[in-house]
Amino acid sequence: MLPLLSIKNLSIDFHTGLSITNALKNINVEVNNGEVVALVGESGSGKSVTALSILQLLPSPPAKYIAGEIIFTEENNSTDLLKRSRHEMQNIRGNKIAMIFQEPMTSLNPVLTCGNQIQEALVQHKKISNREAKRQTIEWFEKVKLPSPESMFDRYPHQLSGGQKQRVMIAMAMCCEPSLLICDEPTTALDVTVQKTILQLLKELQLQSNMGIIFITHDLGVVAEIADRAVVMYKGEIVEQNSVKEIFFNPQHAYTKALLACRPVNHERGKRLPVVSDFMEVNTTEKKKESPVEKKAAASIDNVLKVENLSVWFPTKKTIFGKPLSYTKAVDDVSFDLYKGETLGLVGESGCGKTTLGRTLLRLIEPTSGKIIYNGIDLTAKKRDELRTLRKEMQIIFQDPYSSLNPRLTIGSAIAEPLKVHGINSSEKQRRDKVADLLEKVDLKAEHFNRYPHEFSGGQRQRIVIARALALNPSFIICDESVSALDVSVQAQVLNLLNDLKKEFGFTIIFISHDLSVVRYISDRIMVMNKGKIEETGAADSVYFNPQSEYTKRLIASIPKGIIANQSS
Repeated sequence: MLPLLSIKNLSIDFHTGLSITNALKNINVEVNNGEVVALVGESGSGKSVTALSILQLLPSPPAKYIAGEIIFTEENNSTDLLKRSRHEMQNIRGNKIAMIFQEPMTSLNPVLTCGNQIQEALVQHKKISNREAKRQTIEWFEKVKLPSPESMFDRYPHQLSGGQKQRVMIAMAMCCEPSLLICDEPTTALDVTVQKTILQLLKELQLQSNMGIIFITHDLGVVAEIADRAVVMYKGEIVEQNSVKEIFFNPQHAYTKALLACRPVNHERGKRLPVVSDFMEVNTTEKKKESPVEKKAAASIDNVLKVENLSVWFPTKKTIFGKPLSYTKAVDDVSFDLYKGETLGLVGESGCGKTTLGRTLLRLIEPTSGKIIYNGIDLTAKKRDELRTLRKEMQIIFQDPYSSLNPRLTIGSAIAEPLKVHGINSSEKQRRDKVADLLEKVDLKAEHFNRYPHEFSGGQRQRIVIARALALNPSFIICDESVSALDVSVQAQVLNLLNDLKKEFGFTIIFISHDLSVVRYISDRIMVMNKGKIEETGAADSVYFNPQSEYTKRLIASIPKGIIANQSS
């Protein structure tokens, strides 16, 4: 029996100016009906290029197909997708082969309701009436377990949570009952409980329709949860492909071993994480020596931050005169202490209030009530101009380094800007020397000073943002989901860097994340947040391995089982 999809000897180059990049080199992949094949690798490995080439979605130029075939077989009729015309591909896209993209907010049209967007796809491909298309759309909203499917039809994307938007994307991809579904990092930015629900939903829908799935991810825990086979890609080539069980428990290639080893869940707290270069630069026949466990400096008993009964309420309904009638309690009567030199992990699902809490601590969001006492100073009693002098001691590293860097400023200017604002290092040369020193501290080069943010990878941009945060020698840093969207090996590099810099500069960290395995690795204590309240607080290993509250137990249970299975092996 012929496979549903067969990619044969596919090679693609990107032509940019005078340079040529070999994006894909002689790729061979097969997907059968009812099979989930995972494409695994870091950013730049060629996973998304492979997926986009199936539907001819690569821009040409700069993309140029050098060689190969992509054979799609349905009901024993085979066709080479690379030879289909634009009109023929329109009939295949979304109908025979559908795709779920990584970021639903940019994939959904913000000026159309969610229902209209699915209705449009049904009318286009199934040639049915608008009334019937609306009925089927509401049916699909029920299948993907969206709350209030009928009211959801008239909602716009911005009115939905991240998990709900992703369900709309799944409904849109599935509504025409395709034979092949391509999922491009569909759960990367979702918290563990939403991720688990989405993965279960995809598996259920796949079993009902016997479709084939290509699942693109850099998260090997997700691969273990959903896939039958895994294809590991590195720099545009396939380095290994096998059953998921073999990939996990008997990896052959050094790169596959590196991806498995980089995950924080496999390592004790304080132990330096291996990175891909550790494996790719050594003789693969030699067993890699593990670095000894480094003892973390104990947190001081000195109190850096004391939060007392802090609340942040946002009005949701107002009278015509502007008087609030009801509120969303984003942070609700929260109290905790933070000690000098400590890393406090703050975890919870999207919408639990952790980012609001983090930003309120720095007075980037105004509190409704309560006190924030930093080194004996009540920040809630300070006026904005009085806070300016304290700002240099308190910094934040945001989740998305690209949107937090000005694309028109060179990275050198971006790092030097806080020095100028606070009048530190008065001469231009002093500031430039300070920036060069900071760049080298975060493993970048001084000659990168005049480059712009778009010239760097995601991991490098995160390092730039860390360098900018350190420019003023702060004593307190909030990391808001600062490694969530990074590949496992880049994540390992950034976590190692944070640990190294913390030892050197002695700052205190609140580390916000929905990834419990990362929080457990880097934190001294973990604070679990749910619906604006603190659910549980305790030593990192204690909360992770012996959770007390039902909510924390549910969060731990939602971590992909492949991670835990591999950890215990």
